Amino acid sequence: MPIYEYRCEECGRISEFLVIRTDDTSVPQCKRCKSKKMTRVLSRVRVIRSEESRMESLADPSKWGGLDEKDPKSMAKWMKRMGKEMGEDMGEDMDQMVEEAMEEERDSESQKEPED
Repeated sequence: MPIYEYRCEECGRISEFLVIRTDDTSVPQCKRCKSKKMTRVLSRVRVIRSEESRMESLADPSKWGGLDEKDPKSMAKWMKRMGKEMGEDMGEDMDQMVEEAMEEERDSESQKEPED
């Protein structure tokens, strides 16, 4: 059963509609303003992947391109990407942890710089 998306020409909101029969002649109605002036839009494709497929993807070395283990920013970016692959939202805690790691890195580099 396909899900079609329509944009309301009155308020601009995009609404999704589950279509049970493709020969159905019903006219979609905006869920916000109830207008029937709707235009079908091209939807993004959604793919449901198995856990096995996600794990195989994570094991692919080409996904690790640009990873610098000594750079906190690079590691944080990699961790976020891996979290997305696993279907996990790292959230604000991850962002805060990345910021702290980057600050620590800057502090340690500034202490290493020789004074003239």
